[in-house]
Amino acid sequence: MFIQDYLPYYKRNLKVAIPVMLSQAGQVLVQQVDNMMVGSVGTIELAAASFANAVFIIGMVLGMGFTLGLTPLVGHTFGAKNHKESANLLLNSTLTNTVIGLILCVLMYSVSFFMDQMGQEDEVVELAIPYYRILVYSMMPFMIFFTLKQFAEGIGNTINAMTITLIANVINVVVNYVLIFGKLGFPALGLNGAGIGTFVSRIAMMGLFIAVFMYRKQFKFYLMEALKEKVNFKTIFKLVDVGWPISIQIVLEVLAFVLSNIMIGWLGAVPLAAHQIGIGLASITFMIVTGIGSATTIRVSHQYSKKNYEGLSKAAYASIHLVVAFMSITAILFVVLRNQLPWLYTSDPAVITIAAQLLIMAAAFQIFDGLQVVMLGILRGLADVKYAMIIAFICYILISLPISYLFAFTFEFGAVGAWVGLVVSLGIASVFFLYRFKKLYRKMVN
Repeated sequence: MFIQDYLPYYKRNLKVAIPVMLSQAGQVLVQQVDNMMVGSVGTIELAAASFANAVFIIGMVLGMGFTLGLTPLVGHTFGAKNHKESANLLLNSTLTNTVIGLILCVLMYSVSFFMDQMGQEDEVVELAIPYYRILVYSMMPFMIFFTLKQFAEGIGNTINAMTITLIANVINVVVNYVLIFGKLGFPALGLNGAGIGTFVSRIAMMGLFIAVFMYRKQFKFYLMEALKEKVNFKTIFKLVDVGWPISIQIVLEVLAFVLSNIMIGWLGAVPLAAHQIGIGLASITFMIVTGIGSATTIRVSHQYSKKNYEGLSKAAYASIHLVVAFMSITAILFVVLRNQLPWLYTSDPAVITIAAQLLIMAAAFQIFDGLQVVMLGILRGLADVKYAMIIAFICYILISLPISYLFAFTFEFGAVGAWVGLVVSLGIASVFFLYRFKKLYRKMVN
């Protein structure tokens, strides 16, 4: 009876989620392809990529968080069939996120002048800085793509983002191969070639999505209506009000991983390269469940706008069931294949040994990580975002970082110790987010 009750919700959630999952996984795959190709060049190059990506991702997710605030707001207006307001959101979110993107580009580029002060090995920093600067150039097309993507998902269309991301992945792989290794008469640029590949693929993602809005009937309608709208500061304030707590929450979570990355860099290039492998593999499963979380935001926002609270609850719990099942499987695979998976990135036995240990830690936080992602998706669907930001600060900064430092350096567990704080903080956060949803749901139905 339990399965029969939830089976329709599993199907509906997956129908929305699968394209988002492939799209989100594609975003990470772009980076992982870079890492695999760079890892074949050398351990120092892989460590430099790890360091540069760790610094870059803070600005990237800060910008991405602002775009994520668009999805629940569009979901509410679309569910209420208020197409004029949806078009107004499209115009004002595009303008807002473009300005935010420009500001972030300036700030992120400025950070490159201080990367040699972060305690990393000189040869790692020397390779990391030019690669990082190329990634910064990709921020503007990334922001515009994500704005259009989040709007499309808000109206329930997830196919186009998936298709575009998959095309961009192919472009990235081809450009990487040509420029990293110096094929077809091009010079071998190594790590910088990987950065150019990412930049070119993100330009393609932006251009393809703009074309979708110009020529696909469903999107062209909203584009034409948006062009009739005016800049509305009330709408901009609403977008920022929902977007900034999401942005800060994501940054705080990522910051815990980034600072752990920098701590591991203090241990040397080999542990840092191993960390890049472990976090890279974990990020693939993370982005797949992020797809489920994004789909849950869409499903919950639509049900919430219709005041269908029973449907909202079942859609939410259906996603929880799916994520727990998936992450349980990936946790087992990480443990069983811990000695084989690192070979995808490197043949350095010292790096592989540490990476295998980190994959056991990654297995430990799989279910917690998946649960907190889907719970955040539910809360965003309800536009309840400030609570999550506070809990993120407590768990990812006040709890995670001290524990990571304690186990890595005081107890001398090294890279594995730095991951202990991540496991603990994700577990606590997932419990708090689940409690918040239960509390909000009781208020809705009473």
